[in-house]
Amino acid sequence: MKIKLCVSAVFLVIVSYLVIWIMPQNNVIEKAAFSHNSSDSLLSADRIVNIAHRGASGYAPEHTVEAYELGEKMGADYIEIDLQMTKDGELVAMHDPEVDRTTDNTGLVSDFTLAELKELDAGSWFNEDYPDKVRNSFSGLTIPALREVFEHFGSEANYYIEIKQPDDSPGMATLLIETLKEFELIPAEREGAIIIQSFSSESLQEIHLLEPDLPLIQLISYTQPAVISSGDLNKIKKYATGVGVNFKYMNESFVRDVREAGLLLHAYTVNEKEDMKRVLEWGVTGIFTNYPDRLNELLGKSF
Repeated sequence: MKIKLCVSAVFLVIVSYLVIWIMPQNNVIEKAAFSHNSSDSLLSADRIVNIAHRGASGYAPEHTVEAYELGEKMGADYIEIDLQMTKDGELVAMHDPEVDRTTDNTGLVSDFTLAELKELDAGSWFNEDYPDKVRNSFSGLTIPALREVFEHFGSEANYYIEIKQPDDSPGMATLLIETLKEFELIPAEREGAIIIQSFSSESLQEIHLLEPDLPLIQLISYTQPAVISSGDLNKIKKYATGVGVNFKYMNESFVRDVREAGLLLHAYTVNEKEDMKRVLEWGVTGIFTNYPDRLNELLGKSF
C-alpha cells in the first residue's frame, strides 16, 4: 500500500509539473492564433503577421511569381520582395546583388538591362538544389520586375518590400515610391498593406520624409546576442514602426525592450516550428518564414 501511495504521489507531482510547464506555452500560441485571425490592423501590436520570405521559398524558387502565389495560397499575410535595380533603372525582385546563385548566368544585376535579365532561367537551380521538391514548371521561370508583381497581384495582396544596397543604386527609394503611387498602392487601402524595410536608416528616413504615413521597418544586423539602448530605440521610433532582426540573435530581454518601446518586432528567418514557438513566447509581432504553412499550422489557421 505504501509503495502504491508513493508511486501515485510521484505521478501527481509529474503531472502537475507538466501542466504548469505546458499551459503558458499553449496560452501564448492560443493568443497568437486569436490575434492572427482577428480583424485588427496588420500593424496591431496584438497581431502576429506571417511573412512569406521571398515568397514560399521553401517550396518554390525564391522571388518568382510562382513562389509569391504559393505564399498567398498558404495564407501568408505578406509576400516579401527584395529589390535590386537594373542597368536601365528598373526595379526587380532579387535578393542577391549578383545573379549567380539563382540563375543560369553570372554577374551583377546592375550590369544587366531588364530585357537581358528576363532571358535568364531563374528556376532550374531550385530543382537542382532540392531534388525532393522538383517541378518541371520551375524550369525557365523568369526574374519578375516589381511592376510585373504589382500587375499580377494588384491591391489585394500585402507587400513587404526591402530596399537592398541603396548606396549602389541611387534613386531606388524615390523610384519605389513613384511605382507604388503609379499602381495606386499608396495611400494603402488597408493599414499596413505596404511595409518598406531596409538596413539603411538613411533610405528609410528619406522615405519617411516623402511618405510619413508609410510603415517602415528598420532592419538591424547582429553577430552576437542582440542588445539595443533606449536611445537607439527612440531614434528609430522617429521614422519607423518597428524593427526586424535575425531570430538567432534574439533573446527574451531584447524582445521585451523593443516591445516596451512601442515598436513592432519581426523575426527573420524562422523555419522550424520549435523556433517559431520560442519567439512567439518572447513576444515578437511577426515572423518571416520560407514555410508560411508551418506558421499557420502552429497558429491554428487553415488555408
